[in-house]
Amino acid sequence: MASFVGIDWGTSNCRAYRIDGHGVVLERRTDGPGILAVRNSDFSAALTKIAGDWIDVGSGTATLMSGMIGSAQGWVEAPYLPIPAAAADFAGRLAPVPDPHRRIFIVPGLHGVGPAGPDVMRGEETQIFGSGIEDGVVCLPGTHSKWAVIAGGKVVRFATFMTGEVFAVMRRHSILGRLMNEAPHDAAAFARGLVRAQAPGGLLHHLFTVRTAGLLEGLGRDAAPSFLSGVLIGEEIAAAKAQFAPASVTVIGSMPLAQHYAIALNVAGIAAATVAGDEAAAGGLYRIARQAGLLG
Repeated sequence: MASFVGIDWGTSNCRAYRIDGHGVVLERRTDGPGILAVRNSDFSAALTKIAGDWIDVGSGTATLMSGMIGSAQGWVEAPYLPIPAAAADFAGRLAPVPDPHRRIFIVPGLHGVGPAGPDVMRGEETQIFGSGIEDGVVCLPGTHSKWAVIAGGKVVRFATFMTGEVFAVMRRHSILGRLMNEAPHDAAAFARGLVRAQAPGGLLHHLFTVRTAGLLEGLGRDAAPSFLSGVLIGEEIAAAKAQFAPASVTVIGSMPLAQHYAIALNVAGIAAATVAGDEAAAGGLYRIARQAGLLG
């Protein structure tokens, strides 16, 4: 029997887990709608559709959710906790969701102040706590990539890089996008982009070389998206390297994106390991639920 239901509910997708008292995922669903796709923001109905058959109302089975479901655009706005913070700090500050028939809670987000100013995350903190990393530097790639320093099981520093979103904007709403075809990942072009990011000039100049590489260096339209990806990920890693100076990094995310980051880290002279984001999310939800006393 399930001990509780865990929900990793982000902006563009939703993953649900039926988890037993030992942290074993009995069943998972990965095709739920992100918060922006929920009709009329009726999250109660959406939860019922996603995992209603898992939630035994009579037994008081708890549901624990993390991610953007706790934002101002989500179901209930959960507070941001300040760094440094451990899993136990989140377990003690869960935001309850008003529901007459179900026990539902949301994991808070995390905020801090870095060299460039304030920063926040929602959802990534749960994956960090489920990754098993107690000390080290982690990277969670995505629309808004997160880098964090973990010490003694606590998140002590972190920074956000809008790499994925900038790629999407440049790909679809700039002159560069007109030079590209929809095509599979090109490893050689990606590597060229990583090398280009290490050259002098800076991000704004390197972005323009996506065009000049096509005009003067034989970069094909099928290869251009991977070259752009290499430039942006290379620039992200260079900035994070300057800020955190990591000897090694654990990449937490979905494959193959996590593998692309591992390759980019190796090119930058940084050792890399990968952890599946799906497993980390389920593990983090279990860890917080156990410390919060939510296990049935």
